[in-house]
Amino acid sequence: MELTILMPCLNEAETLATCIKKAQSFMERAGIDGEVVIADNGSTDGSQGIATELGARVVPIDTRGYGSALRGGIQAARGKYVIMADSDDSYDFGKLEPFVEKLRAGWQLVMGNRFRGGIVPGAMPKLHRYLGNPVLTAVGRIFFRSPCGDFHCGLRGFDKQAILGLDLQAPGMEFASEMVVKATINKLRITEVPTILSPDGRSRPPHLRSWRDGWRHLRFLLLFSPRSLFLYPGFALFSLGLLSTLILLPKPIVLFGVSFDIHTLVYSSIITVIGLQSMLFWVFAKIYGQREGIVPPDPAFDVTLQQVTLERGLITGVAVLLVGFLLGVYALGTWNSQDFGQLSPDTTMRIVIPSATGILLGMQLIYSSFFLTLLGISASPKNSAPYVANTFRTDQPNPTLT
Repeated sequence: MELTILMPCLNEAETLATCIKKAQSFMERAGIDGEVVIADNGSTDGSQGIATELGARVVPIDTRGYGSALRGGIQAARGKYVIMADSDDSYDFGKLEPFVEKLRAGWQLVMGNRFRGGIVPGAMPKLHRYLGNPVLTAVGRIFFRSPCGDFHCGLRGFDKQAILGLDLQAPGMEFASEMVVKATINKLRITEVPTILSPDGRSRPPHLRSWRDGWRHLRFLLLFSPRSLFLYPGFALFSLGLLSTLILLPKPIVLFGVSFDIHTLVYSSIITVIGLQSMLFWVFAKIYGQREGIVPPDPAFDVTLQQVTLERGLITGVAVLLVGFLLGVYALGTWNSQDFGQLSPDTTMRIVIPSATGILLGMQLIYSSFFLTLLGISASPKNSAPYVANTFRTDQPNPTLT
C-alpha cells in the first residue's frame, strides 16, 4: 500500500464524513493504492460509526491528546507514505497531489505552508496569524535552523519509516513542533508546498487553547535547545557581569551624567554568578543527553570534557574560593583597623562584593565538579565510559537536544 491518509478524531461527526469522502475521491481519481485511517481519541458523538460506514479504518487510541492520537495512527498505518490533517474540513483532502509528488520524489517530510498558500478570512484567529505562529516558527528556525516556514501547519506528509525512526513522544499539540524539530536534527529531507487553510466546519469551539498550547510549543522548543536556553544567555550574562565588575572595582564611573557605583557593582556580581550557573546547566544537559542517547555525538565537546577531571575542577574551584576568602580576610583587617567601627561603604564594599562573588563562584565550581563526575558514572553496561562519544547510545539514534 502506497498511502495512508490519517485523521485524528475527537467528536468530529459534523465534518468527518466530508473529509473521508474527499480523501477517498482523491485516491480513486489519482489511482493510488491507499487507505483512510481515523485515529479516534475517544469520540462520543458517533464518529466511529460514520467512519466505518464510509469504509475508513478506525484505530482506537486510549491515551488522550493530539500527539497521542497521531502517534498511534502512524504506527497503525499500512501505507509507505502518510498524509495527516485534522478532520474538521479546514484542509482540502481532495487536493493532495503536491504532497504525493514530493513524497514520490524522495522527500521524507513534506510540510504545508498556509502563509504561502493562503488563509481564507475567518480561518485563523488574528492572535495565531500575526503573533503565535510567526513567533514560534521564528524561534524554531533560529534554534534548529529548520527550513520550515510554517511550523504548525496541520497538513503534512511524510515517509512512515523515517518518522517512526524519530521516536516522537509528545502527547499534546506540541507533537507538531516535535516532528519538525527532530526531522531537522536528524537531517531528513524536508520541503514545503503551499496550502490553503479554510474555516473549519464545526459548530463547537476547537480543541486548541491558544495560550496553553502556545506555551507548550514554546516550552518544547526551549527544552530541546539547551544551547539556546542555557549556553548563549549564560555566556552573555557572565561576560557582561564580569566586565562591568572589573570596570567598577577601582572607582565609580559616570556615563551620560549617570553615576554607576557600588549598587551597580552588586548587580554586576549577581549577573556574573547567574551566567556561570547557566553555562554549567548547559554542560549538565549535554552530558545527560548524550548518556541517554538523545543528543547527537559532539566530538569537540567530548574531547574538551575529557580534560575536565574532578581534581582539576576542585583545584579551580578552591583557587577561586581562596581568592574570595582572602579578600574577605582583607576586608576584616580593614574593619579591625577602624576598631570595628563605622566604615565607608564606597571603599569597603569594593572588597566585600568581589569577596562574596569569589566565594559563590568557587562553591559553584566545586559542587559542579562533583555533579559532573556523578553524571559520568555509568548506570548500565551500555554507558561504560563517562563523558566520551561512545556513551551515545546507538540503540536509540534519536538526537533531540542541541
